[in-house]
Amino acid sequence: MSKIILTGDRPTGRLHIGHYVGSLRRRVELQNSGTFDEIYIMIADAQALTDNMDNPDKVRSNIIEVALDYLACGLDPAKSNLLIQSMIPELTELTFYYMNLVTVARLQRNPTVKTEIQMRKFENNSIPVGFFNYPISQAADITAFRATTVPVGEDQEPMIEQTREIVRKFNSVYGETLVEPEILLPETAAALRLPGTDGHAKMSKSLGNCIYLSDEADVIKKKVMSMYTDPGHLRVEDPGKVEGNTVFTYLDAFATQEQIERLAPEYANLEEIKDHYRRGGLGDVKVKKLLNNVLQETLEPIRLRRHEYEKDIAAVYDVLKKGTEVAEAKAAETLHDVREAMKINYFDSKELVVEQQKFFDQAAAERAQKNRRR
Repeated sequence: MSKIILTGDRPTGRLHIGHYVGSLRRRVELQNSGTFDEIYIMIADAQALTDNMDNPDKVRSNIIEVALDYLACGLDPAKSNLLIQSMIPELTELTFYYMNLVTVARLQRNPTVKTEIQMRKFENNSIPVGFFNYPISQAADITAFRATTVPVGEDQEPMIEQTREIVRKFNSVYGETLVEPEILLPETAAALRLPGTDGHAKMSKSLGNCIYLSDEADVIKKKVMSMYTDPGHLRVEDPGKVEGNTVFTYLDAFATQEQIERLAPEYANLEEIKDHYRRGGLGDVKVKKLLNNVLQETLEPIRLRRHEYEKDIAAVYDVLKKGTEVAEAKAAETLHDVREAMKINYFDSKELVVEQQKFFDQAAAERAQKNRRR
């Protein structure tokens, strides 16, 4: 069986370094590993509309922002299919069929759905149905491309498990048709969700605590130098806390051994820097300067590639169009199999016509026989 990846993002704005650490960097590695036969990277605009239905222009304009960040980070259209969710109508039809396999109570128990509802402060009587059905829509996305592997963070585990349940239920009712996906979690703690620059657990545009992949060098430096550290580390000589210190969390996620040796040659590795900070004698400014240098080296090539792609937006949309066409062809194959399994392929089934013709011919013969007996 082919090894296939499906992953993606909602187009809610430019992507930030949290996206890079949590998923983008890994996607490029997986793409270039040669391990997978097909890779689908989805811009999930239809799902973004579930809580942005009154602001479609926001979603529309953000599609190109996400696409530019994808390409700038190294996703290669020759190896990965970049696609727009709403341009594949088969996904909507699959969602409709899967809705009959899931109860309202099961959706209400989904931890990810419950958390997202709380974050958006929806009341029970104000939750859009489309938003509530998010796990079913995601199951349609995953199964449409017969994905065997779905790289996500730990917070998405309940969503993938619900997809697996839908696959098992469908296959038990209609026969082996859908592929049950495996989840691929981050390999290290450094690849988990980054906190915001203000120390807030979530990095988000609305909180204004993001460093974007497209930020210019001076903007990055300003954000780094104002980052949250240890509030008890008031003087250089004071002992400081590394745990919960955003600067060190970012260094764990980005700094390589080679960079530490070159940018901070007085230390053998990052652990030595942490030990120095813990015992006192190392100021926040020095550590922030190190982080700024690390981030500048990481983000400058991404930013420069993005500027190159920005010169030809038509070409970027052509990449999305071609990737979407490939994805739709794959989804159409799956939908064909789903319809066949559910026996709703009325115009494609020659057996149906033959069987029903045989039934009515037999009925006509029986009627004729009865008439002859009279």
